[in-house]
Amino acid sequence: MNLETAREFLGWCITINIAFATLWFLMMGCCRNWIFSIHSRWFKMHRETFNVIHYAGIGAYKIAIFFFNLVPYIALHIVG
Repeated sequence: MNLETAREFLGWCITINIAFATLWFLMMGCCRNWIFSIHSRWFKMHRETFNVIHYAGIGAYKIAIFFFNLVPYIALHIVG
């Protein structure tokens, strides 16, 4: 795998991951009650716990995108 292929791969990874994070955020904004009703059937939890779990999950996912996709992508652009 050459540098150009790795850059292109990471670029698509960033695009797909940001699209997924945006979809997750929009679903939590628009359909929170519906999602909570589904999850509360499977797991007994309070609404505040549900909100904290998803908020923390979205934040952790964005940090993971930054460190595992964006930073290597920028490093490959600097190197090559």
